[in-house]
Amino acid sequence: MKRAAVSYWLIGIAIAAVAIATAFYLDDSVQNFIMHHQSRGMRNFMRNVSLFGDWPSHVALGLLLLGVAWIRDSKKWTHIFLAMLVAMAMAGVAGHVIKRTVPRARPSVQSEFRWGGPHFSTKYHAFPSGHVSASTAFFGVLLLARRRIGLACLPIPILIGFSRMYLGAHYLSDVVCAAVLGILCALLVTQFFVPQIANRHSQIEN
Repeated sequence: MKRAAVSYWLIGIAIAAVAIATAFYLDDSVQNFIMHHQSRGMRNFMRNVSLFGDWPSHVALGLLLLGVAWIRDSKKWTHIFLAMLVAMAMAGVAGHVIKRTVPRARPSVQSEFRWGGPHFSTKYHAFPSGHVSASTAFFGVLLLARRRIGLACLPIPILIGFSRMYLGAHYLSDVVCAAVLGILCALLVTQFFVPQIANRHSQIEN
């Protein structure tokens, strides 16, 4: 089991590395394509996606679902929804630290240098995308705990990531690195919550 786990982690790291490298390579091409295919209606739609796809909406949804699970006395779902909130918080904190440590100008900023700038200016907080890291961590836990439901919700962080690029707030690499960060946080949190859920579920069946 340990060798299998190590193999899965190595494969995951390799996939993440290739995805990140490819994203950086395609940054300019993807951004230019998006900027040349803009429409007023689509921009309004993407603004709403970004607005409702930010972390406060995820927190509100998580707390609502957590409350429902607690009222229904479902320990399994209480743990899952709590894990979703914890993973999102971890991704948010980690992403905020990275933004301050590695400032990157947003695509919409007219700057000679893409990297570097005021550490406290949100115009230079492009890397990584806070929207995407939070949403990916949130729904990533759900995907790991309940695959079918998680797969059904997977388009949400994907759409949020596209909205951030469409609005000129992030490059492709910002979104991909944020997704990797979110998945990592989801995996770490799930290691503590999902085994407990699985054990309790098997005890009930026995």
